[in-house]
Amino acid sequence: MKDYHINIFYSDEDEGYIADIPDLEHCSAFGETPDDALHEVLIAKSAWLEATVALGKTPPTPRYRPLMYQLADE
Repeated sequence: MKDYHINIFYSDEDEGYIADIPDLEHCSAFGETPDDALHEVLIAKSAWLEATVALGKTPPTPRYRPLMYQLADE
């Protein structure tokens, strides 16, 4: 089973790391280190998916793939 892609990047503005999941709208988290940001976004992902199911909706299928992986498949 495919899982959702997670982006982690440093934000000068926030002075820390941001992790986001492109397939889950507005699902992101902050951390002082990349590991902290990853840990927090996994908590956010779980809450996001639980809320979606609680509302009677189906979570989106993982689709996002960074360009570098798309080009490697060509």
